[in-house]
Amino acid sequence: MNHPSPRTVWEAALGRLELQVSRPSFATWLRDTSAVSFDDGRMVVATPSLFAARWLEQRMSSLVEATLTQIAGRPSTVRFQVAGTPASAEPRSVATPTSSGDCDDWPADPPASSGRGFALNPRYTLGSFVVGASNQLAYAAAVAVSTRPGAAYNPLFLYGGVGLGKTHLLHGIGNASASRGLSCLYVSSEQFTNDFITSLQTKRTREFREKYRSVDVLLMDDIQFLRGKETVQESFFHTFNDLHNSNRQIVLACDRPTSALSPIEDRIRSRLQWGLSADIQLPAQETRRAILELKAREIGVDVPTDVLNLLTDRFAGSVRDMEGALNRVAAYADLTGTAIDLALAHSALGELLALPPAPTPSPQAILSTVCGHYQVDLRAVVSKRRDRKVTLARQVAIYLLREQALMPLKSIGALVGNREHPSVRQAWAKIGRERDVDPSLDAELRSLSESLFAPREATPS
Repeated sequence: MNHPSPRTVWEAALGRLELQVSRPSFATWLRDTSAVSFDDGRMVVATPSLFAARWLEQRMSSLVEATLTQIAGRPSTVRFQVAGTPASAEPRSVATPTSSGDCDDWPADPPASSGRGFALNPRYTLGSFVVGASNQLAYAAAVAVSTRPGAAYNPLFLYGGVGLGKTHLLHGIGNASASRGLSCLYVSSEQFTNDFITSLQTKRTREFREKYRSVDVLLMDDIQFLRGKETVQESFFHTFNDLHNSNRQIVLACDRPTSALSPIEDRIRSRLQWGLSADIQLPAQETRRAILELKAREIGVDVPTDVLNLLTDRFAGSVRDMEGALNRVAAYADLTGTAIDLALAHSALGELLALPPAPTPSPQAILSTVCGHYQVDLRAVVSKRRDRKVTLARQVAIYLLREQALMPLKSIGALVGNREHPSVRQAWAKIGRERDVDPSLDAELRSLSESLFAPREATPS
């Protein structure tokens, strides 16, 4: 039987890890690593420096081991060492890196498994969550659920883009509940799926049910990955019912609202709407600044105002990316023994700053592009007309204003004829739901998005 080479296994692991950690963290710690050996489930990985080896050992080993286990199909471990060190040697001891509180490396997909579920990150508490207008409702609901589990907002459904704080709130609820003596289970929908399949293969369905239906608080991340898995949805449906009927708290996180969860069974979608749905939007400049200031205090570094402004401006699309960039700057300062300033930040971030920031098309550009594509007048789009062609153009415009221009739904409503928040949300969710099952609509949206980012000639006002 041919076994994959260590290099093949590690490259597969890197491919998955790149999707789970932020771009700055991947570029700093993982990109320049390589496989030394992989024998009997034990992976040895070479790093470019002793500092990197110790940092990875302390901050990412559990995530890497979970990823290797998935790839190899067997329990796997990892050891990091400096490139050129004999594989049998133990890594030398060094001081703990300054960036010891790296919340960034508890990614959207959960970290290492710990007994009944994934380990809760003790740094992700409700007290350390920075509250702003973009997440105030979600935070208030999380506090209410932690205070009265099973009674207030059951289920609690949190949704929003990548790196905006959903996982932080899940961990925060879990930590608060555990401190009150409640049993908590934090898993991803992928882990739920894997556990369910394993229980069928090993004929241990009773143990599976006991694991998921006996806890006081079930916290499940990324439930969008249940879409299309009919048998798994059936199991989740019964798990949900058992927990809800016994007043156990259910908290779910997703990257989209329940109305856009397609294909998923209607009976599950209806149950997700029983409690409270709270969205988390991109934080405003002042909130991002507060998050970075808190992060800097946690890791014990002094960050000047101009460096904070650089990070909040260039990594505005994801809190996780922004925190990862700060960790990279702090680690670089520690390695070089230099105080953090703007010049050091540019040196530390290097190619990350050389990359142009993700463009955000203007609302006017989106409306103009959509109207041109569907050959409708802008006045018709913002009017009360409801014929099919105009309605489709209006819905697509709303979808792109939300997805590409990152506009709040209330602002979108004002832009497209002072429409009410619920109708705007419904239009956004409808297009998102239909593009998942309609390849022609998906291709149409991709084409529109590409044209938005293509070089544009100036147009007369």
